[in-house]
Amino acid sequence: MPTAREWWLLSRLPGLGPAGLAELAARAPAWPEGWLAVMPREAATALRLWLDHPARSPLTASLDADEAWLAEAPDRVLLHPDHPAWPAPLAQIADPPPVLWAWGDLGALAPPRLAMVGTRKPTREGLANAGGFARALAERGWGVVSGMALGIDGAAQQAALDAGGRSVAVLGGGVDVIYPARHRALHERLREPGGLLLSEHPPGTKPHPAFFPRRNRIVTGLSRGVLVVEAAERSGSLVSARLAGEQGRELFAVPGSIHNPQARGCLGLLRDGAVLVRNVDDILAELPAWAAPVEATPARPEADAAPAASTGNDDPLLAWLSDTPTPVDALVNLTGLSVADCQRRLLALELEGRAGPAAGGWVRLPAPGGAW
Repeated sequence: MPTAREWWLLSRLPGLGPAGLAELAARAPAWPEGWLAVMPREAATALRLWLDHPARSPLTASLDADEAWLAEAPDRVLLHPDHPAWPAPLAQIADPPPVLWAWGDLGALAPPRLAMVGTRKPTREGLANAGGFARALAERGWGVVSGMALGIDGAAQQAALDAGGRSVAVLGGGVDVIYPARHRALHERLREPGGLLLSEHPPGTKPHPAFFPRRNRIVTGLSRGVLVVEAAERSGSLVSARLAGEQGRELFAVPGSIHNPQARGCLGLLRDGAVLVRNVDDILAELPAWAAPVEATPARPEADAAPAASTGNDDPLLAWLSDTPTPVDALVNLTGLSVADCQRRLLALELEGRAGPAAGGWVRLPAPGGAW
């Protein structure tokens, strides 16, 4: 499987795009000759130049700059489909991003997540609803995903963090580019524990109008469902609502007055079949598999809390692995480990030949002689 650097290269090749790259990756070609044989000519030419004459390739300067940015701080990470923290739900969408630039706490990807979106010009009631739902979700152990936009997005993300919860912001530019400028403080807060900034665009990329509708597919793809808090008839939030339907996500909407122009988008969604919600219980009732408290999951082995270095054939983490890939976020929920501890123990098991990464998560490997 490609390394982080190779995924970076694939994401930068011309003539591929997210959907095309996802289609090729599903064929699991060998690196690099297998990829060269199946990718379009323009992409293959660019890759061959980099492989044979890196000093002549325009990709080299970009790679050096991006690697330097990553090296500046430990909380800067390039996520890719083979990374243990890669969000498994993205595999369910038609055009997942090839890579995600991450800045902040990867633990924000651990809990089940709900996207919260809405107008940039909310009413006072809309802001109150955004904050109330976000706080209630945080108290129930859910993370909030949004786009750090003005209005409903920012209010929901700030409220989730203020309540001690977790929030992920997917940006329409590089993760180091603060947009809108009024959200400088929120941008900083999302780099602290509990928060995470994500983007499919490399650092330094300036926001562009075309990037924001594309960004929304990641917001919804990361989430189990989408809550539209307040939206006008032509609100960009309705793009997220459409994507939720295409991706098989649950769609929720908060009702509003028929006399409020900022509620007409939600009223239209409700007319077309979105789930009407009055409180967070209405949401969790539609997502029963994810609404159960931690105590309702199968009893964890007592040794789960052992130090990360205590690995080996008897590591209780193995009890949750099989030949079917299990995502890291699911392992975190099942075991009660932190994301960091879970990843350290998985790495130790991989070095011992007892577990390994696979598309969609981690699998248990057979012991010598074929026994599990």
